[in-house]
Amino acid sequence: MTQPLPAPPHEPVHTKDVFLRTVLRELTGILEQTVGEREAEAYINYVGLALGRVINATYREAFSVLHLDPMQVAATLVDLKARIDGKFTIEHMDSERIVLVNQACPFGEKVIGRPSLCRMTANVFGYVTAENLGYARVEIPESIARGNAGCRVVINLTKGETPPAASETEFFGAVS
Repeated sequence: MTQPLPAPPHEPVHTKDVFLRTVLRELTGILEQTVGEREAEAYINYVGLALGRVINATYREAFSVLHLDPMQVAATLVDLKARIDGKFTIEHMDSERIVLVNQACPFGEKVIGRPSLCRMTANVFGYVTAENLGYARVEIPESIARGNAGCRVVINLTKGETPPAASETEFFGAVS
């Protein structure tokens, strides 16, 4: 004779979202421990670029345009993160750069100590920006993953005279 199972707590211990964030955190942690943080970032770069392609096509279709203009690019980046529980806002925007700040990571607390996950944001933002505006150089000087209170993402829209710093990533799009 089997005994009845105990009743689970009223609130679920793990929702689908928390479970998937935990899976991603653990996979990233294993990758960072196995190949190192820098190499883990390279793998995450590929995922970010693949997502960037899908996201770019989706927003171009939603705006019914072949290429997003600078305001549409900024709106796309903020809207995308809002839909996945990020809290990005535009701090500054002009013809040379877009600066976004964030107070809530879409990965939640699962991102803390996993800075390679920031490559996802850098690559999605860089890909979408470059494919529509021709060029992007992305830097994330502050991130929740690294222990900062929030994130700061700087997207330069013009190629500088100096080579990008080690903390920056350049993206070149089909538009010039």
